[in-house]
Amino acid sequence: MAEKLFSKEDKAKIVAAIVQAETRTSGEIQVHLENHCKADVLDRALEVFEKLKMHKTRFRNGVLFYIAVEDHTFAILGDKGINDVVPDHYWDDIKDAMLVHFKERHFTEGLIEGIHMAGEQLAEHFPYDQKGDTNELSNDISFG
Repeated sequence: MAEKLFSKEDKAKIVAAIVQAETRTSGEIQVHLENHCKADVLDRALEVFEKLKMHKTRFRNGVLFYIAVEDHTFAILGDKGINDVVPDHYWDDIKDAMLVHFKERHFTEGLIEGIHMAGEQLAEHFPYDQKGDTNELSNDISFG
């Protein structure tokens, strides 16, 4: 089901949103979709974060959007660098904005809004430096 949640066009829009956000920052944004989350959603998001090596960014500024489709749960996980500079409630604010769309079954729009919101903070605190930034950890969308 995770692979079918987004059409080919939806996936292209999501990847385009990630690319757009990453052109303004040294940060990394990834989306990971699974059917089920067999553990606490934040614990599972942390496992995926590590599996995708998102903690390997130079400034520890990776952001993961983790969604367990059939369990109707999701988490946003930022690494230490970005967590140190955003307000405590920031990830919850993004989740709330996304949830408004998700409740209307507008999953693509919700995810894109979350990506844009995260990208704004990444750009503000970790601007792109064309001399040393590479933004190439792995695919922007992965499936578990």
